Amino acid sequence: MGKINSSSLKFITLFLAGCILQIVTSRDTSGQYPGINESIVKHRMGELIVKAKPGDLVTVEQLRHEFRFGCAIANSLAGGRISEDDLKQYKEKFLENFNSAVTENAVKWGDMERRRGEVNYNTVDGILKWTEENNIPLRGHNLFWGIPQFIQPWVKELDDNELRETIRNRAETITSRYRGRFTEYDLNNEMIHGNYYEERLGPEITKLMAEWSLAGDPEARLWLNDYDILTGNRLADYMAHIRKLLKQGVPIAGIGVQGHLHAETFDRGQLKNALDSVAVFNLPVKITEFNMPGQRSKYYRDKITIMSQEEEELKAKELTDYYRICFAHPAVEGILMWGFWEGANWIPASSLYKRDWTPTPAADAYKDLVFREWWTTASGTAGTDGIFSVPAFYGTYKVTVNGISTEVDLTKTMGKVIHDAGNK
Repeated sequence: MGKINSSSLKFITLFLAGCILQIVTSRDTSGQYPGINESIVKHRMGELIVKAKPGDLVTVEQLRHEFRFGCAIANSLAGGRISEDDLKQYKEKFLENFNSAVTENAVKWGDMERRRGEVNYNTVDGILKWTEENNIPLRGHNLFWGIPQFIQPWVKELDDNELRETIRNRAETITSRYRGRFTEYDLNNEMIHGNYYEERLGPEITKLMAEWSLAGDPEARLWLNDYDILTGNRLADYMAHIRKLLKQGVPIAGIGVQGHLHAETFDRGQLKNALDSVAVFNLPVKITEFNMPGQRSKYYRDKITIMSQEEEELKAKELTDYYRICFAHPAVEGILMWGFWEGANWIPASSLYKRDWTPTPAADAYKDLVFREWWTTASGTAGTDGIFSVPAFYGTYKVTVNGISTEVDLTKTMGKVIHDAGNK
């Protein structure tokens, strides 16, 4: 075979790039809004350019998404209330499916300090140890939760001065102890549904909570988190609440919107409308607590744990459609499931894996979406100008040139990255 000239190589590279884009944009999106796949390409893909020597063999393999595909971690991961075999499977399947995490219950004040002065750090420490060993960024959910039924009786018995000082101590102690280890915290959970602390201590308490938290860790990122927003039911209330806190000068780092208040299906248009609405604050958005089916489904209401094959297939379709809309939205930085295994999930039917670790159709659909459709691998040879270029999803890559590999990050902020391997 004769040598391929530079113009031919450029044509081949552009052809391959076009094929990748065509595959992404031609996916079946029945029931979705027009142009959703083009939005995914626009907001989730950049360009990875490799500078090598002409004719060098180049391989690009994605290792990790920048987008946070995460899940809640149950206390049982660190608490010893799970069999060794299940714990092994839990850890393996978590790492197979997710690149980020959130504490389900371990950081909650009511879980950490059920009796005054008796603080359990062991569960939080155990979860953090495992996530750090496996390079899994972890959110702390939550520093405070003002819905009265979730507040310990001893906290309610404090007088106002004691309550204020106890809140200060909680905020400063937790953020100081775990300084730099949590990527972010939910500051005061679900405030539009209940705010005992504000009712007791006045409207300035949220800002004080934030200031005390930042006194313990000046780099702490403090998020809001609430539910029934993506359904539209409490969207207007949440928008007004965010405006009020911003006007007060509360240092809000991001907006959490929970994703489990739908039923067996969800309203596509309303989800997109809600995301468009909260995006006006120019703050990062995360879907923080996702289950499919959700809290308004018969599976939660009637405690149904068995699904027919048709119901399993519907669950898989609804899950991937939900993820597709969120992934296509430029303001969204991640989605966190609220459980993935029937043995540790508050809505067991929403799990990716059965109690015996058998994958459900939703598990297969999720993996196909995240690790196949939204995953970049490419190979070829550098042209006569030494360039190999490929459109790629934002994330971390192993770039191999003539057998020598290097990790390269392509981030949304960068848009494109040039890896110079020509002199190596």
